[in-house]
Amino acid sequence: MAITVRQLAELVGGVVVGDAGRAIQSARTLDEAQADDITFIEKRNFVARLNASKADAAVAPMDLNVPGKTLIQVADPLMAFVTIVQHLQGKTAPAPTGIHPTALVHPSAVIGADPSIAANVHVGANTTIGNRCRLNPGVVVGNNCKIGDDATLYPHVVLYDDTSLGDRVIIHANAVLGADGFGYRFQQGRHVKVPQLGTVVIGNDVEIGAGSCVDRGAFGSTVIGDGTKIDNLVQIAHNCQIGKHNVIAAQGGIAGSSSTGNYVGMGGQAGISDHVKVGDAVMIGAKTGVFRDVPARQRMFLYPAFEERDAARIVACLRRLPSMRRDLLHILKELDLQTVDDVPEEARKAG
Repeated sequence: MAITVRQLAELVGGVVVGDAGRAIQSARTLDEAQADDITFIEKRNFVARLNASKADAAVAPMDLNVPGKTLIQVADPLMAFVTIVQHLQGKTAPAPTGIHPTALVHPSAVIGADPSIAANVHVGANTTIGNRCRLNPGVVVGNNCKIGDDATLYPHVVLYDDTSLGDRVIIHANAVLGADGFGYRFQQGRHVKVPQLGTVVIGNDVEIGAGSCVDRGAFGSTVIGDGTKIDNLVQIAHNCQIGKHNVIAAQGGIAGSSSTGNYVGMGGQAGISDHVKVGDAVMIGAKTGVFRDVPARQRMFLYPAFEERDAARIVACLRRLPSMRRDLLHILKELDLQTVDDVPEEARKAG
């Protein structure tokens, strides 16, 4: 549908610079945008790409002007652009669909107002589901579970018994919450399972990606704090205490009984060993392995993990290794030696 730049600016609370009456047909990214489209940029270093774009208009930061382009200046271009895309696509929240005839809901379960419980969903005994929750096809919710208001569980999510979710939680397809922790004792030549008797507690506004797993505690609860966002294929082991507003990227893993503070960020494939405490606002780079406690506001890199300054020095040394090796071979050749071990003991002591 066509809409003017002025109307879009009113929608997102922005300021128009340029032709406010220009008609916009669609919203696309910089590389995909065509004439009559609106796009967005977040930083000044994207201006050259905007100038090369065919887009007639762009959502941009408040302090940015691009001659020849019509702009809608806003404080947060990305989120404003999301609002514009949704508006132009005409997407609205789906209406509640009730409980599908093939869903198996235990008589003792309590279902809140305006539910959407799809085909082949299973809801166990004594489970409580809040208002306006959406359980997509194949979801399994065990016994004694609690789900807050406005939660969305995508296809084939599994909540084991006694799992609790807060309000506005989103769990993506094939995630499993509440499976047994990986706990065994080696006795008489074999691994003997330690019963996992705890629970999983998920706070408000948490999002957990597809294929991720959060294991139940051995005796207490594995806890995910309010506002934390977990990517796809992440493992949170038993007894972990994850703080508020953490961001954990794909294929990350946190071993048992570890804890993170608030506002911790973990890059892709980063890992935390067991019984480790990570402080508030720590940033852990991709593929970093953390084996010891980390104080608040540190930036950790490499495997094993080093603080940012030390990690930078180590990487600098690694980059120099090939040239250092060539220099060493040249010196050994000049001394008519094969290896460092051939250097006389007196010379080594002399330094």
